[in-house]
Amino acid sequence: MAFKDEYDFYMLKNEAESLVIRELEQQLKSGYEDLCRCNDCIVDIAAIAMNNVKPLYRFSILGTLYTQATEQSYADSVKQAVRQAIEKVKSNPAHD
Repeated sequence: MAFKDEYDFYMLKNEAESLVIRELEQQLKSGYEDLCRCNDCIVDIAAIAMNNVKPLYRFSILGTLYTQATEQSYADSVKQAVRQAIEKVKSNPAHD
């Protein structure tokens, strides 16, 4: 039996992903009309931003509640990472 099959990794989740995607959506709603919104560019932005924020893993319901009440400094770092990722992809899109 494989290691992965012996344990329940189903609930293991990096909440930073949800927070980055939510923040990206908010920033795109309020600006960046000239930004390419193709799938490649948007996913690149999310990946770059997620690589620049501290991971926020959770496994349980309590972990979910904790991440919903994250510190303002973490939320600020997500905003900044998304803003920087948008600017990076905007100046160097993933396509021609």
